[in-house]
Order: sequence, then structure tokens, then C-alpha cells
Amino acid sequence: MAKDNKSQGDTPKLNRRDAIKGLATVPVAGAFLVGATSKLGRENAEREQAFARKEAILEELNVEASPPPMTGPMTGDPLRIGVIGFGIRGEQLARALGFATSDWIDEMRLGAEENPNDTRLADFQAQEDLNVQFVAVSDAFDLRRDKAVATGSRDGVQTKSYRDYRAMLDDPAVDAVVIATPDHWHAQMAMDALSAGKHVYVEKCMTHKIGETYALYDTVKASDRVFQVGHQHRQTQSFFTAREIVRKNVLGHISLIQTNTNRNDDNGAWQYYIHPDGNPETIDWDAFLGPAPRIPFNAEHFFRWRKWWPYGTGLTGDLLTHDFDRINCLLEMGIPRYCTASGGIYTHRDGRTVPDVLQVVMEYPDFTTGTSQAPGKEQGMSFVYSATLGNEYNRGTLLMGHDATLELGNDLTVRAEANSTRYQDLIEDQVIDPDVPMYAYDPSSGSIDAVTGATAKYFADKGLLYTWRDGKRVDSTFLHLREWLSGIRNGDPVSCGIEEGFEEAIAAHMSCISVRLGKRVEWDNENRRLVNVSREELDTLGMA
Repeated sequence: MAKDNKSQGDTPKLNRRDAIKGLATVPVAGAFLVGATSKLGRENAEREQAFARKEAILEELNVEASPPPMTGPMTGDPLRIGVIGFGIRGEQLARALGFATSDWIDEMRLGAEENPNDTRLADFQAQEDLNVQFVAVSDAFDLRRDKAVATGSRDGVQTKSYRDYRAMLDDPAVDAVVIATPDHWHAQMAMDALSAGKHVYVEKCMTHKIGETYALYDTVKASDRVFQVGHQHRQTQSFFTAREIVRKNVLGHISLIQTNTNRNDDNGAWQYYIHPDGNPETIDWDAFLGPAPRIPFNAEHFFRWRKWWPYGTGLTGDLLTHDFDRINCLLEMGIPRYCTASGGIYTHRDGRTVPDVLQVVMEYPDFTTGTSQAPGKEQGMSFVYSATLGNEYNRGTLLMGHDATLELGNDLTVRAEANSTRYQDLIEDQVIDPDVPMYAYDPSSGSIDAVTGATAKYFADKGLLYTWRDGKRVDSTFLHLREWLSGIRNGDPVSCGIEEGFEEAIAAHMSCISVRLGKRVEWDNENRRLVNVSREELDTLGMA
């Protein structure tokens, strides 16, 4: 979806030059810094001048920290939730709903005893009661179902256990389902749940194949149930402010987006723990395989399914989707016209089939966010995603415009471009220094980050673990689930429904197809279809 060009006249004029010229004599040390090393009189004068510089910048930008949208109360009869898939993510989602396993509670209690700054257990215990019951679980692994039953059964509610998820969907005591299975089951389970009259929260990637993406889209559109895709970063506080920054054309025309994944440990490379009791007697192997090709029982495929194409979507669907959706919720740029991807298995040669190093370039030749230059000069944007599972250096997420660059995470900073058109006068008069942020927003308000693991820090930096509300740290997944529950109870809109999920899935699949076929993939937005990929090629990839 391309936005209309904005003329140069749409950008606020710098009509305060005379008022700010007097500030040029103050050495620039950053828009929010005040010198404090001289005598009191000079300190006060410099403080006043620095404050005036700050006010001039803020008046020019006209950006305020934006509050999140309100969601409704959790009152009324409890909503009865069934969880399909109680692995790593399934446990996390259940915990966000208020149901933590005893193992996790013990681990967090020990962590708090060893580190007073570790507030994860306290944060969970302070979490709002969402007024839900954990009434059912389905999983192919017996031990996971047993753990879920022990976790969910309380206050007179006995969590029911199902090996076959379809039996759960037949249960009228289940109002809504949370789907946290391998990717190759997402679409079918979501469609079956909607057809059974259940509300659906499904993890990303929303689908595993092209054809089922359309089928799920049509199923959701024909249903009156509330459907949400699990992109919890849409609740990150800094993103609401970043959206206002983009809307007010603070950055100018954005020509390049830089996003990335940097992880360098076994967990980050999907080398998950293989339970010693996982065997053909305790695991329903046929139920796990489902639509995937038939192969003999393989415990590594079951517990580390993200490493193989028949079950997962690799870096494209597992991690790129986070970054794509993070930017899409700001720019609403939609599905790219072209996508080119390359990569390989360069850091974990362990039999996996999905790349562990990946580069993706998505092209939007008609996109613009507006301009401060002559109309028609600027148009088009590239979204670049770069990933390695062999290095954890944090490169940051950058939105690079003609007038300024936004670095986005759980907090954000904006730096003016030295050759900016919009800020030229402010730069010349030394009110703005391009080497330091002219705007910064940190919603944590001094909160302490207790995350220590490298992979956990990666998720935290992207707003996938927690965010802040009124200076308090809050689980992002909790907020995203609450939004879904409020949609069910109160009719509130959800932030990541089927339209957003469709764009996420198609963009991810274009990346996946490109890297596997070794060619650029093209999208026809008017007819909503791939242009240069045949049904035979999709069949070869198992993605038809």
C-alpha cells in the first residue's frame, strides 16, 4: 500500500530562525544534556539556554510519547481457553494468561534469591487476573499434556487432556483456543477451530504454505470469531511513539529499513532440549507429522522442528516475521513488490535444512512516507533483513530517512541527517547536532532490566519479552493476549488480525521461496498473487 506523496509545503516551515539564532553560542552537547561543570551563575544560564534549545527542537518535531489504545474490562463469566501445543511457546502463552508451571515458579524463585534485580516472578504475581480458565490442552507428547493439566487445574477447574486437537474443538466447554504448535499445523488448526465456533489466537508464522494462507484468510473473513496473530511487539510502548514520528514526517522520505537477527547460542539456533522420555510410546508421531512427509520417528525432528522445512519456516517465518511486522505496523507498507533472498547453513552444520545465515531484500518501488524536498524527487523503499545464528552483536533496527534516522527497540532515538532539508536551519544554527539524538524516548523510566541470557536479551531488545505501562514493566505477550480477550468480551479491535497476518505470511513465504529457488520473487498486489512462481515450483518446495 503506497502512501500519497506530500508536497514540500506539507512540512512545517522553520519560521523561528530569528528566535533560535541566539542559541548558537551555546556549545551543543545533545538536545537533552545540560552542562554542569562551571560556576552557579553560568550553570543557570547554560541550563536555561539548553532548555530553550530543547523546546525549539520539540516544538519543531511536535512529537509526544503516545499512549497505547485502551482495552476493555475483563469482567463477566470466565472465558474458557484451550491450548493446542504445550511446548516452549505454549508454556509462555499459558503463563501470560496467568498459569505458570511449577518448574518455572521454582526457577524464578531461585533466580530472585540469587539476584534481587530479577523481578520476573514478582512481575508475574502482580499480573492482572484476565478472568480465564485453562480448561483443555492438546499435545502430541504425553508428558507435556500432563504438565499442562497440573498447571491449569485449579479453583475447581480440571483441565482436560486431548491427544487429538479435533476432540478438543468438539468440546462445547471450550470458548477459544491458543495455537502454539509447529508452523505446519497453524493454518489447519486455526481453520478447524473457527469452523467449530472458537475464537483463535495463533502464533506466527501464521501459515506454512501459500495456498493455506488464502484458505485461512477466507475462513476468518467468513467467521464472526475474534482472530489474532501472535505478534506481541505490537504492544511495545515505544512503537506507539514511533508511529507518531512517522506520521508527522519527522524522518522525511524513508528509503531504507535495516533490520536483523543476531544470535550466538544453541538455544537461539533452535538446538532445544530433547526430553529423554520422548519416544514412540509417549509421542503420537503421526499426529505431529500431520501434513508433513512420512518419515520414521525422530526425536530431534519433534523437539527441534524449527530446523527443518517440512515443519517450520526457518529464519523467514520464525524471526524475519517479527521485524517485518514491527515495521509494517508503523509504515503500513504491506506486501513487497519484489523479494530477493540468499543464505546458507554456515554456523550449525548439524543436518538442518533451513539456513542459519540469511539476507532478504524487499522492494517497494512505489512507497513513500512524504518528503521535505521537491515533489516527485523521492519515491521507493528497500526493507533489508540480515540474520546470523553465529554472532550476537546488536546492530539495531534503523528507519533511514532523508531528514532523520530512527533507531527503534524497546526505546528509541532520532538523529537528524547532516544534509537534511527540513532541519537545515536548526543544524546551521547549532541547535541540532547530527551526531547526537535530537529526540529520545525511554518508556522504562529507570526500570532495571533483569534479562541476562543473550537470546533473551535479543527478544527483549525487540520488545518481544516486555514493555512498559506507566513506568512498570509488563509482559508484552500478556498485553497482546489481553487485547484478544478484550476483543472477544468487548468487541475491541485487535492489532494483528487476518489482514496483518496475511501480509506477514505472504512476505515471509516470498523470502522462503526466493532463498530456496534462488531467484527474485514478484508480487502482484492488484490481483493478490505471486507473478513468477509456478505451481510446480511450489509443489517441489512443499509450499503450494
